[in-house]
Amino acid sequence: MEKVKNQLLPAKRITPDNGHYFYGYYDNPAFDGEARYHLCHRVPFYDRYPTADDTAELGMIELATGRYIPLAETTCWNFQQGTMLQWHPAAPNDEVIFNAREDGACRGVVLNVHTKARRLLEQPVVNVDPTGRWALSVNFDRMFDFRPGYGYAGKRDRFYDEPQPAADGVYLTELATGESRLVLSLAEIGALTGADPGAKLLVNHINFNTDGSRFLLLARNFPTAGGHWKTAMLTANSDGSDPFLLSGYASASHYHWRDREQLVIWASSQVASSPGEQLLVLQDQTQQKEALDPAFFLRDGHCSYSPDRKWLLYDSYPDADHYRHLYVYDLVRRQGHTLASYYSDPAISGDLRCDLHPRWTRFGTAISFDSIHEGQRAIYSMDVREIIG
Repeated sequence: MEKVKNQLLPAKRITPDNGHYFYGYYDNPAFDGEARYHLCHRVPFYDRYPTADDTAELGMIELATGRYIPLAETTCWNFQQGTMLQWHPAAPNDEVIFNAREDGACRGVVLNVHTKARRLLEQPVVNVDPTGRWALSVNFDRMFDFRPGYGYAGKRDRFYDEPQPAADGVYLTELATGESRLVLSLAEIGALTGADPGAKLLVNHINFNTDGSRFLLLARNFPTAGGHWKTAMLTANSDGSDPFLLSGYASASHYHWRDREQLVIWASSQVASSPGEQLLVLQDQTQQKEALDPAFFLRDGHCSYSPDRKWLLYDSYPDADHYRHLYVYDLVRRQGHTLASYYSDPAISGDLRCDLHPRWTRFGTAISFDSIHEGQRAIYSMDVREIIG
């Protein structure tokens, strides 16, 4: 069994071998503003779900030297998205944002990596406005009931028995003050998406557009026995106003905003002439949709635009031989490249899996990704200038 196949460009492991290291999701800034440091989680195990008593150490890697610098600890974490650790867009060289348990509740933390000064937010953080003013939050306890790999263990959802509560949903937090307010309830989301009134709903993924003026949320229903969830796509202004239903309950997965109005998402096309799931380019507040190179994008993957919006970074779930593939796609020439394929232990599956979750630097000249092909969770970097020029 080869650890790496189809290698077009070499990758370098940037984390030590004294534990399991990972970053998590693909759509948060892992590199600081100058690409000197890369954030990470360090944990002692990789083959079971964390409990409320399991601690993850948060740190950063000095890329020039490989030095690991510890920053904080938290018990609010999972293997898919970590603790939503990311650099603060308004202070990308000085402050990080993550979630931690305070007095029994998970809350967002803003930490200065140099002075260790910290301040608490009223709600935990799911996504941060790229301008650094706002953060979005949802109910992580409800998320844990739905998908343990995306929520935090340890506390029962106080709306557990309510299918679509009016007092729970999407919260907007002002990062400067830490104050939060409910801007779109699950009751409103259910009505806007045409959900069955008895269907238990939650918000699984939610992200601001590139100027923080609007967000997209994926509303999902808890599946019945033997079934699978369905997903509706809803956008709204940052304060929850002017909602727009992009798609009713069907199939929708990973996405990334290109600009303030356009995004790319793996979803059901819902077009009779082109049925099935595809990578689609959608225009917000319209029903315009276009498939992006169906001959190349054959399966769901984690997608992100390069900073100049000329390239799309993409990965895959394991194929029949247990390899995850890393791709970059030229949006100008409409041409894709396989950067490498990495072996993925089939025993580490489900929400314990180690997706590549590839991420760009802010300069677009390099990427990082998580992988388990060397027998432990680790973070790797790859210089892609040879391909993107």
